[in-house]
Amino acid sequence: VADMHEENKAAANGCSKIRSGAQNGAALLALMEKTGYSMVQQNGQRKFGGPPPGWEGPPPPRGCEVFVGKIPRDMYEDELVPVFERAGKIYELRLMMEFSGENRGYAFVMYTTKEEAQLAIKILNNYEIRPGKFIGVCVSLDNCRLFIGAIPKDKKKEEILNEMKKVTEGVVDVIVYPNATDKTKNRGFAFVEYESHRAAAMARRRLIPGTFQPWGHTIQVDWADPEKVVDEETMQRVKVLYVRNLMISTTEDKIKAEFNKFKPGVVERVKKLRDYAFVHFFHREDAVAAMSIMNGKCIDGASIEVTLAKPVNKESSWKQHFNGQISPSSENLLGFPNKEDGAQKSLGKPASLAVRLNGQHSPGPPEVERSTYPIFPGIKLTPISMYSLKLSHFSSAVMHLDYFCHKNSWAPPEYCLYSTTSQDGKILLVYKVLISSIADDSQSYFMPEKLCTTVEDAKELAAQFTLLHLGKHKHF
Repeated sequence: VADMHEENKAAANGCSKIRSGAQNGAALLALMEKTGYSMVQQNGQRKFGGPPPGWEGPPPPRGCEVFVGKIPRDMYEDELVPVFERAGKIYELRLMMEFSGENRGYAFVMYTTKEEAQLAIKILNNYEIRPGKFIGVCVSLDNCRLFIGAIPKDKKKEEILNEMKKVTEGVVDVIVYPNATDKTKNRGFAFVEYESHRAAAMARRRLIPGTFQPWGHTIQVDWADPEKVVDEETMQRVKVLYVRNLMISTTEDKIKAEFNKFKPGVVERVKKLRDYAFVHFFHREDAVAAMSIMNGKCIDGASIEVTLAKPVNKESSWKQHFNGQISPSSENLLGFPNKEDGAQKSLGKPASLAVRLNGQHSPGPPEVERSTYPIFPGIKLTPISMYSLKLSHFSSAVMHLDYFCHKNSWAPPEYCLYSTTSQDGKILLVYKVLISSIADDSQSYFMPEKLCTTVEDAKELAAQFTLLHLGKHKHF
């Protein structure tokens, strides 16, 4: 205990030099004495607790940790702990530190239960921690899944699983999806699930392109974008099913008829996009029953996969993301759907579509109603400028960026197309976006770090990327 007290004192003093004088070190010592938690600084982070005093047994399970972003750089545990204790008992708080002694603007807080972590997101996301300073709080998951791209399309799940087990340790499962147009082939990518984050990290290092070539192919390896976690309370209300692996030719009417079979009239509507669909039910219990009956069934010769569609929390709306509330894996925040077989790094459905079709708030622009209406004779049509519409009328990032520039009285964005050739001879494209009106600002060029196979996707991605970066500095 004496040693631990000395260690605590050293950790507190370590920051007293940086924070304005000894009283700040004293504030941390007072916090440790009051709570009984220890504090250790190592590898660029300072750990409060983990475990807390008197803790017995294993650490809390997956899903108990939250990521906290946009923390003022001169704020430390003596201010943060009381705020985060409002949601429940802290198992561990890890504050990322600079050499200078300031914090790095983000931290991880692990609670003792998942419910406390969900409550923290609910009550502390967008919380005004100091006047005009709002923190962002979202779920933090240790990623145990790798995305493997550029695999031969004729390989089956078992072959991929065996190949991965041969060269990496801790493989639990491989998830492969059939091609939308030819169900005998895969989509050219797979997800490999490992038993732990550490096993996945070791495997990622082992699989770096060039060092390992399964079937004589150079593969792409990256972290899979984490699945969106939706709290239990929200999932209990979902009455929309997400159906994947449909045939391109299967119609919405056919899907509706199949899902209505077990109990006629339960399906409200069906929305199908390429080889996946959302089936809306009038009642929750019918959706749950249909899920268990229909999962694995064949429609038009395709074995379908049926799950509950995941809505997005109302908190995570378009504007909040644009205010720079960005988690460590922010690539997927805007969730514009990928076109067919563009290696989609997140498992499951394109985030925004599921959400928008679920009638919940969307992470992309609020959903535009996509239905079409007949033009009857005598209906009066009036010329209108797109700039007089509301933000909610745009579903494409390209249109959104035009609107955004117009609202800020800037010149329209200029798009400059670049191409390169991939290892397998495919032409890959990327757009650079120039917004000349902000040339005096910190940055006027924006270019995503992803290449696309089609011009439309490249333009959409570039606009999305530009909006995300502009949104960090400007408000709508």
